[in-house]
Amino acid sequence: MDPLLIKAIIVLIIFAITLLVATYSTWGERKVAAFLQDRVGPNRAGPGGLLQPLADAVKMFMKEEIIPSVSNKWLFILGPCISMLTALMTGVVIPWGGDITLGGQTFNLQIVDLNIGILYLFGVVSLGVYGIMIGGWASNNKYSLLGAIRASSQMISYEIAMGLAIIALVMTTGTLSLKEIVQQQDAGFANIVYQPLGFVIFLICAFAETNRAPFDLPECETELIGGYHTEYSSMKLGFFLFAEYINMFISSAVIVSFYFGGYNFPFQHELGLEGNWLTIVQTIVFFMKVLGFVFFFFWVRWTLPRFRYDQLMNLGWKVLLPLALVNIFITGLTMWFLGKI
Repeated sequence: MDPLLIKAIIVLIIFAITLLVATYSTWGERKVAAFLQDRVGPNRAGPGGLLQPLADAVKMFMKEEIIPSVSNKWLFILGPCISMLTALMTGVVIPWGGDITLGGQTFNLQIVDLNIGILYLFGVVSLGVYGIMIGGWASNNKYSLLGAIRASSQMISYEIAMGLAIIALVMTTGTLSLKEIVQQQDAGFANIVYQPLGFVIFLICAFAETNRAPFDLPECETELIGGYHTEYSSMKLGFFLFAEYINMFISSAVIVSFYFGGYNFPFQHELGLEGNWLTIVQTIVFFMKVLGFVFFFFWVRWTLPRFRYDQLMNLGWKVLLPLALVNIFITGLTMWFLGKI
């Protein structure tokens, strides 16, 4: 079989799984919210409400498509497209599993193994700001523009602390490749042991980057109507909302890869599994870890109240940024003391 064809099939499978998980994250979040608030949640469309995401998708497609007459039409359409595209592109460098053999040829369950994978990841994430900013500005609505500005300033602010947290991780691992970072955690402890403070900083910044509560100020309905996507309807609105769940899923996958061993798990080599069977089990373990963090995102949303905007900025610039710099200093000092630099 043509290697390019097999690689293309792997790409389609990974994207399909990403879209499926993001789709049913909406159902999962509503079920978790119902459980925490002692109510039922979706239970009409299909058994246990399992068909509710499909019903929501049909509703989005069938809604009237409205483009404000005073908007910049092409940029208005481009905004949600950028948000959706950048959300999907981040999954390209994530190692979803080990090697798998098909038709006598070995393939890795990673679309592209870049030796600068972390730089690619942050480059694509930073482009996501443009989708939100363009969408808010092109609407020609002052409330949408205000929401876009708040979202952009929030994302840019927390990207700095997130990047500094990753610098300490790179100092520890000595590589920018996500695959190498995951493989290094096979030989010993997960990076959470060496970078506990970096993990906490990265996790908090991930909440802010994905606009999840308690950092959902850009979509604060009580202050800004609907935020930067106030003027959007139908599937263009759906793209913005769907991109948030994709980003949440990818952020969980990145956290697992960076700090929790990726697809590795304790005593995996003592089980006697080899070849494709080991890869299958590793991939299942990886997705279990990721879904655990997705559940954590749900739990936090329905547990903690929303920050005020001044509190959000103070946390980013006056708490997380200094802590990230301190973490880099402690990491460098520790590595020097151990003779690694």
